[in-house]
Amino acid sequence: MDKKWDLKKPVSLEFKKKFPEIPGVILQLLNNRGLDTQEKIDQFLQVDYGQDMLDPFLFPDMEKAVKRIYQAVANKEKITIHGDYDADGVTSTVLLADIMQMLGADFDVYIPHREKEGYGLNEKTVKCLAKNKTNLIITVDCAISNVKEVALAKEKGIDIILTDHHSEPLKLPDAFAIINPKVKKCKYPFQSLAGVGVAFKLAQAIIARDENNVFPEGYEKWLLDLVAIGTVADMMPMLGENRVLVKFGLIVLNKTKRKGLKMLAEHAGLLSNETSSLITSDNIGFILGPRINAAGRMDHANTAYELLIADKLKEIDKLVKKIEKTNQQRQRLTEKIMKVISSKIKVEEKEYLILADGKDWPLGVIGLAAGRIKDKYNRPVLVIAKMGSKVVGSSRSIADFNMIEAFQKLENNFEVYGGHAMAAGFTLKKGIKVDDFRKEISQIAEKSLKGKDIRPKLEIEAEFDLADLNWELYDQIIQFEPFGMANPKPLFLVKNLKVENVRTVGKDDSHLKLFLKQETMIKGFDSIGFRMGDRAKEIKYGDNVDVVCEINLNEFNGTRKLELRLVDFKKVK
Repeated sequence: MDKKWDLKKPVSLEFKKKFPEIPGVILQLLNNRGLDTQEKIDQFLQVDYGQDMLDPFLFPDMEKAVKRIYQAVANKEKITIHGDYDADGVTSTVLLADIMQMLGADFDVYIPHREKEGYGLNEKTVKCLAKNKTNLIITVDCAISNVKEVALAKEKGIDIILTDHHSEPLKLPDAFAIINPKVKKCKYPFQSLAGVGVAFKLAQAIIARDENNVFPEGYEKWLLDLVAIGTVADMMPMLGENRVLVKFGLIVLNKTKRKGLKMLAEHAGLLSNETSSLITSDNIGFILGPRINAAGRMDHANTAYELLIADKLKEIDKLVKKIEKTNQQRQRLTEKIMKVISSKIKVEEKEYLILADGKDWPLGVIGLAAGRIKDKYNRPVLVIAKMGSKVVGSSRSIADFNMIEAFQKLENNFEVYGGHAMAAGFTLKKGIKVDDFRKEISQIAEKSLKGKDIRPKLEIEAEFDLADLNWELYDQIIQFEPFGMANPKPLFLVKNLKVENVRTVGKDDSHLKLFLKQETMIKGFDSIGFRMGDRAKEIKYGDNVDVVCEINLNEFNGTRKLELRLVDFKKVK
């Protein structure tokens, strides 16, 4: 699909005079992020854990929740941590399990099976936990929509401390305590924490009220490797408190004490003796996060949980190999479903939403397929799997269409739903026909998107000459790490590059590799376009192209070099 190139407005002469010592490209990146004073620049680039971390007791129910946990520990009540099956949920669960272990609590962990039990609490689980004498349930990354299930727990004499970060439903559960920055009554200053971020705030509060010196000084910081993984993997905005958590989380991750996490990283080519590169937010997003997620997508998230708490190397090795195999299965199955969907749909300009459905598609990969289709066509996408009598779906959306708001308008169609504006899941009620649902949600999408230019838009931060690309510029750019949502890795426009070499690489020739240089340059740069192999036919040796790209570090066999990661290109006529 043709992409719209949106180059940011160049910085003003006045702004350049204000900071004459800062190179033009870096000045443009600062300006694009609204960092127009020395104070703002320093706060963004020089993150301070002590000053920038918010008080966990700004959550209205935090004090109440912490007192209840200490009461449960003192009275030897049974506590169950109820997690979720994605990377955010698993890391949240491990984090609170660490805290409970330190407190000497009588606790266990419950993570539901994605296909058999679905998202969040369910009535069968509540009954099972009641039968097993659980007195207190702490949910992480889930349950904000589980009104009936929380009511059942209360009826069974179980208190629930509900920690979550998903959007507030029309009716809140009557939990003992709710810790969720998205709830309207909550005045916590930062609303965009991941589930693991909320769990960390609870952990901070527990540590702050430690009267018996259970937690050694600095203990909370060693939890930040988990927070970094969950926050990046769940695609939370990399601003505010998330930036603090991930910035320091990456430091901890690179020297993690978790043997399973370390072996998983090493097995994936990170933390290797052969490379001096540190794990980055990119590595979490594209390498570690998908592997941890794969366990819950293809089998059971317990495998990922067990890996992150494991201590014996033989057990860890077995778990890492299992996760690697599962991740490969996930990749193959996603490709297979993508091909089926692509052969079925034909997107026209007047279509504002895509809904694809199939029989017995695994629930763990339909969200990935929805994301890939959304990226290809830049439309809100819903992928539905019919599994016996159940109709379950996953959605991914675009900036101009809030999926959760659309779902709220169609609430009577759902047995359950939840998620974010950009990504949500649901189960249709029995008797609701997919075609009828498609018609209703398509009408909402058309009303919202009609008249808008919904071509995929590339937000280009700055234009520069390839001759100016050097290690000094790269080092200045990576000061903007951690990258992620709302602080994306910068896209640059480089014009009039000569194509010196064209080839496809990777499995099925799926990636495009070009060697590019400007006329005045003696040497050029390699560039790689992932999943762009089908565009090799558009260009040949000697052509001139304008490219939109990221600047990447390629490190292989002890050699470090800079390369371009292609995002789009246009042939210069």
